[in-house]
Amino acid sequence: MIKTVDDFNYKDKKVLVRVDFNVPLDTAGKVTDNTRIVRAKATVEKIINDGGAVILMSHLGRPKGVDKQFSLAQIIPVLTETLGITPLFAADCIGKEAEEKAAQLQAGEVLLLENLRFHKAEKAGDVSFAKQLANLGDCYVNDAFGTAHRAHASTTIVAPFFEQQKAAGYLLANEIKAIGQVLEQGQKPILAVIGGAKISSKIGVIRNLIQKVDNIIIGGGMAYTFVKAQGGKIGDSLCEDDQMDLALAILEEAKANNTRIHLPVDTVVATHFDNDAERQIVPIGAIPDGWMGLDIGPKTQVGFAYVALANQTILWNGPMGVFEMTHFRNGTRELANAIADATENGAFSLVGGGDSVAAVELFGLANAVSYISTGGGALLEMLEGKTLPAIAALEN
Repeated sequence: MIKTVDDFNYKDKKVLVRVDFNVPLDTAGKVTDNTRIVRAKATVEKIINDGGAVILMSHLGRPKGVDKQFSLAQIIPVLTETLGITPLFAADCIGKEAEEKAAQLQAGEVLLLENLRFHKAEKAGDVSFAKQLANLGDCYVNDAFGTAHRAHASTTIVAPFFEQQKAAGYLLANEIKAIGQVLEQGQKPILAVIGGAKISSKIGVIRNLIQKVDNIIIGGGMAYTFVKAQGGKIGDSLCEDDQMDLALAILEEAKANNTRIHLPVDTVVATHFDNDAERQIVPIGAIPDGWMGLDIGPKTQVGFAYVALANQTILWNGPMGVFEMTHFRNGTRELANAIADATENGAFSLVGGGDSVAAVELFGLANAVSYISTGGGALLEMLEGKTLPAIAALEN
């Protein structure tokens, strides 16, 4: 059983909160997307409103040692604007300054620690490093779903030091609930839309979903491997030849589980990977030599939309084509519109994975789906049926 912040009153407590502030920065060090900071706001406000103080810790980027380019000091202006509180800042996440500032922290104040990954001990899951972090607070809250699949010091190793004083923040709790609503409590029929480039990166996900859902739409680059495996001609389209036997095995597994797999029937092809390349629409199993598939075709768009509208629970992970290019985004856009329509009609929709999230935001549909996941690798591992170490560490 995992407790959430709603199970605690944090009056006069100093709460160590692991957040995911791994936000994109421009060359001037300014935050270009504040979504992750905004999503952490509710948890911080809960603690402050209880009369507690907040100690925020996060990583940023992949620094090799101390590197100003990855300093969390850069996010302070956006954090201040989002929270309405100017945070204090410690130039290291452990050591004398962090300890002194944490000790002096008053109710209603926020302390931001410097990048955890300036220390190799963070990714190594070092116990002594985790203990130094734990010493800064009275309670621990994990609100960083995006890192929940990592057994790092601040996400997993630190939690046992707090015994009964550990909890999931609102973001983490909502992620767990939303994914459970698809995998465990989903109203049938359930649809999983799986796109992206490669089968090899989604094998575990597809195989687990076959056991859980009624329909699976497969689009994007991985679809061409399925088509070629069944004898189709795919020209110069993306294909994992070493995964063709697996593709056929997946189709057989789905059939045995009465799970319908929906593959594209037509495709938008181009002479090369360029938005301005010559293009045409052809049956997906009859792509001419020298042409490559870069999007699903109009017949597939209609068919996939029909499938989406016929389901009560929808998971979407991965685009249908190269939606970053204007001439190859129609398939992804039409699918996004169909999922939004299904949601308006009462379906529960969960969108996860960087490209899918970017797509719904690009098409102005972020508010038209039920839930947008902040996790990439963490989401995929949960969809595979794995237990994430940071979530397991919160269980009492």
